[in-house]
Amino acid sequence: MAKKIGFISLGCPKNQVDSELMLKKLADAGYEIIDTPIGADAVIINTCGFIEAAKQESIDNIFEMAGYKEDGDVGKIIVVGCMAERYREEILKEMPEVDAVAGIGANGDIVSFVDSVFEGKENMLFPEKEKLPLCGERLLTTPSYRAYLKIADGCSNCCTYCAIPKIRGPQRSRPIESIVEEAKRLASDGVKELTVIAQDTTRYGDDIYGEPKLDELLKQLDVIDGIEWIRLLYCYPDRLTDSVLETMRDSKHVLHYIDLPLQHANGRILKAMNRCGDSASLLALIGKIRDYMPDCVIRTTFMTGFPGEDDEAFNELSEFVNAARFDRLGCFAFSPEEGTAAAEMPERPEKEVAEHRGEVIMDQQYKIFCEKQEELIGERVRCIVEDYDGYTDVYSGRTWRDAPEIDSGIFIISQRDLNIGDFVDVEITDTKDYDLIGEVSDR
Repeated sequence: MAKKIGFISLGCPKNQVDSELMLKKLADAGYEIIDTPIGADAVIINTCGFIEAAKQESIDNIFEMAGYKEDGDVGKIIVVGCMAERYREEILKEMPEVDAVAGIGANGDIVSFVDSVFEGKENMLFPEKEKLPLCGERLLTTPSYRAYLKIADGCSNCCTYCAIPKIRGPQRSRPIESIVEEAKRLASDGVKELTVIAQDTTRYGDDIYGEPKLDELLKQLDVIDGIEWIRLLYCYPDRLTDSVLETMRDSKHVLHYIDLPLQHANGRILKAMNRCGDSASLLALIGKIRDYMPDCVIRTTFMTGFPGEDDEAFNELSEFVNAARFDRLGCFAFSPEEGTAAAEMPERPEKEVAEHRGEVIMDQQYKIFCEKQEELIGERVRCIVEDYDGYTDVYSGRTWRDAPEIDSGIFIISQRDLNIGDFVDVEITDTKDYDLIGEVSDR
């Protein structure tokens, strides 16, 4: 009888793609993948180790599985992913409930590693992180109509607060041909929406071609039959070129949606983060994006409480948020990550101050967001149908303006039956908290 594997994937979409690659290998090797950890011969936890909250979520999941194990509902616990790569032997030492741990370089050997764990031969495996597979067949964990498309792994930016380069190594881009082949395969399997991801998508290709090639990649993805939406995440502001903006503007399927993680607006703080720009240059960039694509949805992320952020620097950030009027915005308090330069920097605001500043930014953004949502009333917006509530007879989904698992949604009223994964034009009639309400428009 095939051994049963439960799988828990934590953290970012890039980690989710890694999980899907491992799941496919395990399934092809004869393991039975089950949806719940209960009854699993082994549970594999693909952990995140980016910030303190993510590490805590990983630890909480390990302890939850340990409880099931103690009750006899779970066999072995195997920890992989970023936290495993970062803390290695410490995990086995600090959490004896864990049976085995493997770094990201072991993902390609997950079958042989799991085999050896069951046989009692091995409980640790840490090959070079560069051995992490960048491509291969995947067992999708997203709905059938959408998928993430990872175009590179690792990062070479070395922001002072970030441990990703230490955990996953420098950027490694996939060849364009490999990415396009995978996108075609996904399209043939029914995927209609691709979300393009990497730690820094705008740096794509620099390491293998000698120059960024995101514009060329987008052009080739744009002509793949069956793909309706292509969404671009994680663009660094200093590498968002005119060529990329022109490609987005002129394409048929690349959405006018840019995830632009700015982190801050004060020039002194940005320099301490090892990032470029200041309020003036960033406002100019936002203006340029909107010149190219007046309807462009711009999402960003900010960090409050970075070392050296005094009242003046925070006030500049606050004023910047009001001036830029982002469509989507997230904000989190600085987390000092061991091994990073920022963790040793002086003049760090108290945690309570950092969190309060984050709340101020989010309160500002909520007002802006509501105003922008109200402006959509009466507009016809392209949407994708994702669910149906038979009790209320209302569908739900997302507009093209909303990224999966990140942004808001829309409640859709329709006089005709819709299918999950359908694209429909919806006339916006109202708003509800963060979501929109609309009716299918056949005009």
